[in-house]
Amino acid sequence: MAKQVALIFPGQGAQKVGMGKEFYAQVPEAKQIFDKANEIIGGDLTRIMFEGPEEKLVSTACCQPAIFTMSMAALAAFRSSTKFGAVSVVYTAGLSLGEYSALCAAGSVSFEDCLRLIQKRGALMEEAAKANPGKMAAVIGFDLQKLVEICAASGAEIANFNAPDQVVITGAPSCVEKACGMIAAAGGRKVIPLDVSGAFHSSLMSSAAQKFALAVADVPFKVTDIRVVTNVNARPQATVEEIRLNLPRQICSSVQWVDSINFLSSQGVTDFIEIGPGRVLKGLLRKIDPALNVQNIQTPEDLAALLF
Repeated sequence: MAKQVALIFPGQGAQKVGMGKEFYAQVPEAKQIFDKANEIIGGDLTRIMFEGPEEKLVSTACCQPAIFTMSMAALAAFRSSTKFGAVSVVYTAGLSLGEYSALCAAGSVSFEDCLRLIQKRGALMEEAAKANPGKMAAVIGFDLQKLVEICAASGAEIANFNAPDQVVITGAPSCVEKACGMIAAAGGRKVIPLDVSGAFHSSLMSSAAQKFALAVADVPFKVTDIRVVTNVNARPQATVEEIRLNLPRQICSSVQWVDSINFLSSQGVTDFIEIGPGRVLKGLLRKIDPALNVQNIQTPEDLAALLF
């Protein structure tokens, strides 16, 4: 009997120069995805992904389409392999940008439409960041309830619940700086400012969310047998209307990654496959629930090493 699995997909920050190069060279199904992305983006996306420079790859305009394309190419390689027949994909989920990969992987939206949406999302977020400058910081190993209280008092907001001991805060620079000072005063020892261009997943992105709602209105989404767990409320989306509501909301709201993984675990899912660049999600899942089994696909060698 096929092993029931959830596919999970990384978000911005997982990118690295050279990602996907081996898939492009070795797997025709993956090469088709890369070539299609180049056509849609209308530039040299794959050249930047494979060769850099890094400063070009990390820009939001390039980074978001690049991570999505790499994830979908790795998925195409997985689907074309003999290992795919050993699993039954029951759920997908992704961290922030990764939610788009999760929707595409579930068959809820086409690769072409999804890539265009990601381009639009990135442009609108950059526009909002310029109009309303902001900051983000990762808070490691600090009491969650205290952090929630500090955010309420400082005006900072919570962007990501990544793991029980890793939370990202966001907001106007003065609010984030005030929160960081209060965290230090309360004994917090590890607060890491993030190198980002804006206060993502905060109310400062509301103009981007409103404009993005118009962009998703005409996209032909569908609900399939593979359930997609959304960042907004850590639950599967049951209707097309929910998808259209949640994608704009996701731009402003907290990423409920801990609750998403706990929900999947509560549904009996114990095997996860992280598809795309890096192993960030594997590390987070280890902190959320050490009993979960997570395997990665970011190179052709990873496909051969899958255990099912």
